Amino acid sequence: MAAKTLTAQRRTEFGKGAARRIRAAHQVPAVIYSNGTEPLHVTLPGHQTMMLVRTVNALLDIDVQGETHLTLVKDVQRNPVTQLIEHVDLQGVRRGEKVTVDVLVHVIGEQADPNAYVNLDQTSISVEADATAIPEAFEADITGREVGDHLYVSDLVLPAGVTLVTDPETLLVNISEPAVQDLGEEPATEETAEGQPAEGETAAEGAEGTSAE
Repeated sequence: MAAKTLTAQRRTEFGKGAARRIRAAHQVPAVIYSNGTEPLHVTLPGHQTMMLVRTVNALLDIDVQGETHLTLVKDVQRNPVTQLIEHVDLQGVRRGEKVTVDVLVHVIGEQADPNAYVNLDQTSISVEADATAIPEAFEADITGREVGDHLYVSDLVLPAGVTLVTDPETLLVNISEPAVQDLGEEPATEETAEGQPAEGETAAEGAEGTSAE
């Protein structure tokens, strides 16, 4: 996974008011956290950040006034309405360093019964990997799986150099029977109920022939 480069500026203003002014200028407030050093507060270019920071674990080279920081995206805060990025937390890393991260799991393939339910119990798993070689996602292949089948974390294929942290016996996917639709009670028929006069027949006519002769 190649690092993408963003040019950042140091910032000295903090708080909600400062953050609003930064976003009004089409920039994004961010913090770089590195082991053994104080957090570095920066501003990132808004449009470029939106294009590059699509998921966590994205690898970024942050150029802060000529000093480059290799970082991983750890947290992205978005506006709930516009989905614009409002704040980014970055973790400083070194090339060759092993890091523990959560990686998404995607289901691929088609189960044997197309009407069966595919239940994804885990949307992500934890792995240890080189900071520059973190998988974008793992694939859980359900091709030909029958109702009652299960996939576990141990069934995933991991790239070389990636070590599983999540318990391998953790349930990942299960295939279950489709729910039976409850159609409720059958509607009443149009047949004339016993003892009721047929349509167009008077009550007297309906009673005719029932009296003793």
